Amino acid sequence: MHAQGRPATLILEDGSGWPGEQFGAAREGLGEVVFNTGMTGYQEVVTDPSYCGQIVVMTAAHVGNTGINDEDCESARPWLAGFVVRSLSPRVSSWRARRSLAEFLAQHDVSGLTGVDTRTLVRHIRSGGAMRGVIAPGRLRADDPEFAAALSRVRASPSMEGLDLVPRVTCAAPYEWTEGTDRPWRDPCAPPNQHGRGRSVVVVDFGVKRNILRMLVDRGCRVTVVPASATAEELLARRPDGVLLSNGPGDPACVTYGIKTARALLGKIPIFGICLGHQILGLALGGRTYKLRFGHHGINQPVRPEGGGRVEIASHNHGFALAAESLAGAGEVTHLNLNDQSVAGVAARGLRAFGVQYHPESAPGPHDSSGLFDEFIQAMRRA
Repeated sequence: MHAQGRPATLILEDGSGWPGEQFGAAREGLGEVVFNTGMTGYQEVVTDPSYCGQIVVMTAAHVGNTGINDEDCESARPWLAGFVVRSLSPRVSSWRARRSLAEFLAQHDVSGLTGVDTRTLVRHIRSGGAMRGVIAPGRLRADDPEFAAALSRVRASPSMEGLDLVPRVTCAAPYEWTEGTDRPWRDPCAPPNQHGRGRSVVVVDFGVKRNILRMLVDRGCRVTVVPASATAEELLARRPDGVLLSNGPGDPACVTYGIKTARALLGKIPIFGICLGHQILGLALGGRTYKLRFGHHGINQPVRPEGGGRVEIASHNHGFALAAESLAGAGEVTHLNLNDQSVAGVAARGLRAFGVQYHPESAPGPHDSSGLFDEFIQAMRRA
């Protein structure tokens, strides 16, 4: 059921309420509330499996004007718990659009909220940190019984710390991926880059974004995606040239099966970790992770590679990070996030393994870091 125009309220675990009008599905949305600073790319945000269990607040004031097309989804469906915007566009104007954002969320039973003072809400989250919340029907005040009941449900819900969400988003069975990024509206005259032709890559699906797979195909790789529960023995039995540990949602320390697999692969095959995969790699090396105050979610985060000399603007989506001091003697920090000096990249060169906290595949975001896929190709060649 599509519910646009119906009064609803975002209620946070600290007891604050943020009124608006519901769109998308006419249901409650319960999850951790985070904000994304991207000015564009909402379709990719909505379909990124890393947002599983979260209510995403967009800082961009006007959202939905380009609708939803059939090509730019980063997974088969939205995984987020809710979507909050300042102003939902009343019309869709892109020639590529096949449906509106509201229709898309309704189709997949996801609740949205528009008309919210997102500027104040984001400042509130920045001050108090990411917190649990619910999109509840009705324009509720703190003294309403329905408000108190919804607040109780929020406070009884699990925290993101200690939560393994990977089983919700991983694939059920292995599959081959053959689609690249060379689609007609990009550049019909540009053939894919084939400098890694024939390299076999197994991608461990902790919640993989499709553009990661496309970037590998562009480089001539034969790509097989396997469930997150796959063991090191099962992966090596496929005789790949390299293994990619994908992005995904939840607390990385809880993905014990993935950490065990990564640890067993170290030194046997080149490994590339992205986002959650980077954290799992760091944990396999003996590091530890911690929860960030409000996470990094956006397409404009500055990252400095080792040696300095340049800064990359990168796409980020994570609520946890590796503790730099915990990696001493096991891996080296290769990239830093310049906003807060958190670890943005790690490598164990002797073990042919490296990872980054951010998203070099973009989708959405700048392409400053796409060369990391080329580094992975070179690591497989050297191996």
